[in-house]
Amino acid sequence: MPNLVRRRDLLCMGSAAGLAVIAAPAWAQSIDAILQPRRAVLDNLHTGETFNEVYYANGTYLPDALAEATRVMRDWRTGDEHFIDPSLFDVLHAIGGRLETRQPFKIISGYRSPRTNAMLHARSHEVAEGSQHVLGKAIDVRIEGVDLAHLHNAALDLGAGGVGYYPSSNFVHIDTGRVRQWSGS
Repeated sequence: MPNLVRRRDLLCMGSAAGLAVIAAPAWAQSIDAILQPRRAVLDNLHTGETFNEVYYANGTYLPDALAEATRVMRDWRTGDEHFIDPSLFDVLHAIGGRLETRQPFKIISGYRSPRTNAMLHARSHEVAEGSQHVLGKAIDVRIEGVDLAHLHNAALDLGAGGVGYYPSSNFVHIDTGRVRQWSGS
């Protein structure tokens, strides 16, 4: 049976919401950017589930919307859910704005359980042993109709975390860890 987001996790989301206004990223420091509603548009390629909701409004994150987005980003192999860093949705929202698209982010990989990550790491040296996916801080995506290089550049321009470019595999890795970049296959 999949692990569901617990009440404690929702309270953590609420706490993160309060801190977000205080510690908003540099790219969202204007008062207008802080107060504007933010929407995430996601399409999980493995489960067929979608998310297209406002997750942030009136200066606060919306716990019910974050819980639903977390469900859509769960580990599709195990069904495990994990708290997703709300600033990851902020990064996706900002990228969508820069690209001027409302197309969904096609999820290749969202949250990964430690078991799934260990299995993938054993198969490929390109999967980090200490992946940000396991922490709920990373997503691998592409956007239909958007050139992968443009998506990659929009993510880099934000300077909001790690960005990996995988042109052969047709996705961009985006995370809210430290700022860094790399290319894979």
